[in-house]
Amino acid sequence: MTGNTISDNGFALAIHGGAGTILRSKMTPEREAAYHAGLRRALDAGRIVLADGGTALDAVSAAVMALEDEPLFNAGRGAVYTSAGKQEMDAAVMDGRDRSAGAVAGICGPRNPVLAARAIMEHSAHVLLIGEGAMEFCRKRGLTFEEPSYFYTEQRWNALQETLAMRTSGVEDQDESRKHGTVGAVARDRHGNLAAATSTGGMTAKSPGRVGDSPVIGAGTWADNGTCAISATGHGEIFIRYAAAHEIASRMRYAGQSLEEASRAVVIDMLAPAGGSGGIVAVDRAGNVSLPFNCSGMYRGMVRGDGKPLTAIYDEPLVDYRNA
Repeated sequence: MTGNTISDNGFALAIHGGAGTILRSKMTPEREAAYHAGLRRALDAGRIVLADGGTALDAVSAAVMALEDEPLFNAGRGAVYTSAGKQEMDAAVMDGRDRSAGAVAGICGPRNPVLAARAIMEHSAHVLLIGEGAMEFCRKRGLTFEEPSYFYTEQRWNALQETLAMRTSGVEDQDESRKHGTVGAVARDRHGNLAAATSTGGMTAKSPGRVGDSPVIGAGTWADNGTCAISATGHGEIFIRYAAAHEIASRMRYAGQSLEEASRAVVIDMLAPAGGSGGIVAVDRAGNVSLPFNCSGMYRGMVRGDGKPLTAIYDEPLVDYRNA
């Protein structure tokens, strides 16, 4: 889906709550409404920033924080568990004005991992911190921490037990919603600047220490005012191997492709044949938006200056779910 080009003083925000959605056959009306409501809250958090003339970086941070606070999505409070029964979270932010970036991996404790990533970008000489070193940095910066009970959800714990049981019995898990889940946001502010943010709990029953594409700049997160801002969700190993986000930006910069052409070429024609199920949300310097995915669905949404939040889950048009 591509949006129309916006005026120089307009803005655009697009978000995702992860690809590989609950099967339609298992989706209840109540749960579907809850997902749409969660997406709308995130869109509203970012929209308020942009409508007040705020930066794209502040907008994507606010939107991702809202998604991290929502247990339905695999990030922050709704993070999945490793095979050892622990939660290890990754996040990244990138500012399209100068390609400043910050990322964090393998942490659990900071309430909003996206703020940990931003603190690294703004208050350190590094791009990526991991594990205990990242945790100590967050403590020194005064970030809000939560106890493990805050991050526990019965849904994620049960998913771990089911996945481990299937492994023991030799059954191959075909549920995309277990394999990947991420949240992210991209924005173009009124000043024409771009930014991206991504946050995830990773894959259900992943090996302890595994890091996916979300905190890898150029794979799951990218922003450059000259081309586009991207946040990805999907099979992280494949997105890393193909430098998915940077590949899209490169096609725009060097091959002259539009955002839609480049994003679909990478997501549909490159990643899918390689086994890289998932999708992206992207916005370019003109305010065009693209939201391609190659799997059963992707929790996604966008909003422009008119303030109308448009959301979707499956292969369907974005709609104002409040009036659907």
